[in-house]
Amino acid sequence: MTFDSNVKYQESHEWSRKDGDLIVVGISDYAQDSLGDVVYIEHPEVGSTKKKGDPFGVIESVKAASDVYMPVGGEIVEVNTELDDNPGKVNESPFGDGWLMKIRPSDPSDYGSLMSADAYQEYTKGLED
Repeated sequence: MTFDSNVKYQESHEWSRKDGDLIVVGISDYAQDSLGDVVYIEHPEVGSTKKKGDPFGVIESVKAASDVYMPVGGEIVEVNTELDDNPGKVNESPFGDGWLMKIRPSDPSDYGSLMSADAYQEYTKGLED
C-alpha cells in the first residue's frame, strides 16, 4: 500500500495535491485497492462550484459504486477525461495518471485541515482492525 507524502488525505479516501493555485484530486491507493478494478468514472461538471464535503462524482468498480467527496470547496476547473476510455488508470496510478479533477479552491485554508500521509496511514490501520 502506498501513502504518498506529497499529498493530503481525507477520511473518505480522496487525496489532494497543490498544483500552483489549483488542487488536484484523486482517490488513495487504499481506496482503489478496496474498490477493485475500476470500470467507470462519473465526472463533475467543469465550471460547477461545490462545498467541502459535497459529493462530486461516482467511481464504479467490479465490486461497488462509491461517491467521491470534495476535499476542499471551490470551482471544478478540469476533469481527467482520459479516464473515460481507461478508468483502470485509477488502479494503475492513483497518484499519477489516475487523478480525477482539478479545483480552484474558494478557501485555500481548507487544504491545511486535511490529513498528512502519516495520519492517513494510521487512520486506515484503524479500519482494518
